[in-house]
Amino acid sequence: MASSTDDFPLPNPNKPTLGQRLAVEFLGTFWLVLGGCGSAVLAAGFPKVGIGLVGVSLAFGLMVLTMAFAFGHISGGHFNPAVSVGLWLGGRFKGQLLPGYVVAQVLGGIAGAGVLYVIATGTATYSLAVNGLAANGYDAGSPGGYNLTAALVTEVVMTMLFLFIILGATDGRAAKGFGPLAIGLGLTLIHLISIPVTNTSVNPARSTGSAVFVGGLALKQLWLFWLAPIAGAALAGVSYRYLTGSTGAETLAGEAQSISRATTTIGEVTSRRPASEP
Repeated sequence: MASSTDDFPLPNPNKPTLGQRLAVEFLGTFWLVLGGCGSAVLAAGFPKVGIGLVGVSLAFGLMVLTMAFAFGHISGGHFNPAVSVGLWLGGRFKGQLLPGYVVAQVLGGIAGAGVLYVIATGTATYSLAVNGLAANGYDAGSPGGYNLTAALVTEVVMTMLFLFIILGATDGRAAKGFGPLAIGLGLTLIHLISIPVTNTSVNPARSTGSAVFVGGLALKQLWLFWLAPIAGAALAGVSYRYLTGSTGAETLAGEAQSISRATTTIGEVTSRRPASEP
């Protein structure tokens, strides 16, 4: 007779190591850049069946949603230096972890853009100078020709609102388990609004990955896509507790909680309680 899982005690999860947290932040950012930028470069304008702006927006949202569900319980599911800064200022993230997270995210973004470049150059019709790698920009670097002021305001406001979504959806008082869905849909909406303006960054690691390979104007304008998203995230992180009356902080699953009762920054993890648990 087949045995029930309740017949065998399951060990409590071990606290994720720093290396594990950094590894999944690298992988999550890699997936975000490869999938999001890849949809723009490879699929958006494909003849007759291209996915267009709406498809690219959905792709970025889906990248974050899938990685948040997959790895949010390990690292918190940031995949974005601006998110890490905003969560730190909002009292949700330890400052000593911030440098490591940012480095892992940037390296993941560069690796994702590198793999995309290898794939894109697999056809003679692709040209880096013409097709690019979905780099961000303003003026000549903007898809719609928007100027620096428009790009600055867009990136600050969109990132600020993105962090409000993250902080609110993962608040200890919010409905559990829906954080990744709200965050993914929020990022989709942000792209629907701002792709024409800046090609949508709200993520310095995503911008850096593309700019490293595109070079030229994308590298010259990269400063904006660090400054503006971090400024927007900082505004949200500092003001959230005053707007809502609490930091909304909850315990990370990384603190060796029981798997059946764990809480994370993306919501509550539920499973059948092992027989050995009290």
